[in-house]
Amino acid sequence: HQIDFASGALVFPGGKVDRGDADPGLRARCRGAEGLDDATLALRIAAIREAYEECGVLLAYASGAANLLPGTRLKALHGWREKLEKKTAFLRDMLPAEGLELACDRLVPFAHWITPPTVPKRFDTHFFLVTAPEDQLAVHDGRESVDSVWITPQQVLADADAKKATVIFPTRMNVQKLGRARTVAEALAAARRERIVTVQPEVGQTPAGRVLRIPIEAGYGVDEVLVEGMPRA
Repeated sequence: HQIDFASGALVFPGGKVDRGDADPGLRARCRGAEGLDDATLALRIAAIREAYEECGVLLAYASGAANLLPGTRLKALHGWREKLEKKTAFLRDMLPAEGLELACDRLVPFAHWITPPTVPKRFDTHFFLVTAPEDQLAVHDGRESVDSVWITPQQVLADADAKKATVIFPTRMNVQKLGRARTVAEALAAARRERIVTVQPEVGQTPAGRVLRIPIEAGYGVDEVLVEGMPRA
């Protein structure tokens, strides 16, 4: 609750790309890096690192292994999580020391959103889908994230409509899009199939109230959404 953006809201694990995520030495420690330029690879590395820092899920392989790290091995790495959060150590230290490779090959691009120019604090955000390791326990860090919940897209939307949860506009739209799939496999297949169209909402005024307009080509099924209580541009 101490952060200045989306405080108290129900959000996905996330964060920003750090300088260390673009370390050239990490490419050799990333499975699936082939064909990715440096900036794109840094985004995936950041997504994996932030998921580990914020909810304790590490998308990585032991070198040469076919499956993601089991929960038993993850427990042995616990000390690294705090070091990464506090920046007393970096992935360039952790990965070779523990014989790990980041599972960049598992991340499937899902969406790309940029906040409107009228908003004082802006974000350029890439969303990825990935199958969570079955035996890793997701636990919030207690600082950036103060609670954790596994929840269906339908329940997120129901809780938001009932005012039981705060869900910001980009989160709601992506949860809604994700909820069209009945299974994880179906969601991943759809994400691989569909083209990513960048969404930068535009604020408009209609007789019904303020709206946010987004490209219909982005695949959300709408191009204009009425937003209650949104501050004026």
